[in-house]
Amino acid sequence: MARLEAFASLMAKWTPKINLIAKGTLGDIWDRHIVDSAQIYRHAPEDFATWADIGSGGGFPGIVVAAIAKEKHPDARFVLIESDQRKCAFLRTAARALDMSVDVIASRIEEAPPQAADVVSARALAPLPALLPLILRHLREDGRALVHKGRQAAQEVAEARVQWAFDLEDHPSITDPDARLLQIQRILPRGN
Repeated sequence: MARLEAFASLMAKWTPKINLIAKGTLGDIWDRHIVDSAQIYRHAPEDFATWADIGSGGGFPGIVVAAIAKEKHPDARFVLIESDQRKCAFLRTAARALDMSVDVIASRIEEAPPQAADVVSARALAPLPALLPLILRHLREDGRALVHKGRQAAQEVAEARVQWAFDLEDHPSITDPDARLLQIQRILPRGN
C-alpha cells in the first residue's frame, strides 16, 4: 500500500507537466487507475517470472502490478515498453522511488526486443485485432496476456477472431460495469 500511495503522489506531481493521465481523473486516481490496474494481478499465473507491460504510458498497469509483485513475487522481472521519452523518464523515476526492479524500454512496441514474457499486459492501448500481434511479439508460447477492455470488448474479440485463434477467459471489471478483463492464451494467426 505504501508503494501505491507513493506512486499516486508521484503521479499527482508529474501529471501537470507531462500529461500522464487526464487531469480530470487525478481526483479519482485510486478507483479509475490504481485499483483498475491492480485487479489484473489476480489473473496472472501463480508461477510467473517475467511480466512485460506494453504501451505503459504513466505506469498503468505496469508500475501498479510491479508494486504488488514486490511483496508477492519479489524475484519477478518487470519490463515496461513505452515510446514516449518523457513517460519513460517518469517510469524510471517511479521505479527508483518505489525501490522496484523494473526495466523501462524506450521504444515502439513492435521495435523493442522480444521479451518472451510469462505475462504481457496492456491497458487502453489499441483495439484487440491490432493489439494481438504486439502481444504475440513479447509473449512466451505458453504465456498469458491480460488486457483491459471497455464496452466494445465483445465486438473487438469477434473482430480479432477473424484473423486470430486464441483461448479466452472474459472477466468482469471490479471498477467499471461496462469494462472487461481479457485473459488470452495460445494466440495463433488463422491458417496456422
